[in-house]
Amino acid sequence: MPGKTTEERIAIIDEKIAKKEAEIEELKTQKEKLLHPVSMKIVMDKIKEAKMTPEEIAEKLGFEF
Repeated sequence: MPGKTTEERIAIIDEKIAKKEAEIEELKTQKEKLLHPVSMKIVMDKIKEAKMTPEEIAEKLGFEF
């Protein structure tokens, strides 16, 4: 049984690279969340700073009353 062709081996390597790149992106996302955590307190403080009304907040969130 002959070995894999060069093209097949390159395709396998490309698949591995793509998988590792996806893993790296996930790690970068996790890092950003650690560096810039979002808590309800931070969100509420930003809302107060922006002087948003409850109606404006509901509208931005897509709530219909």
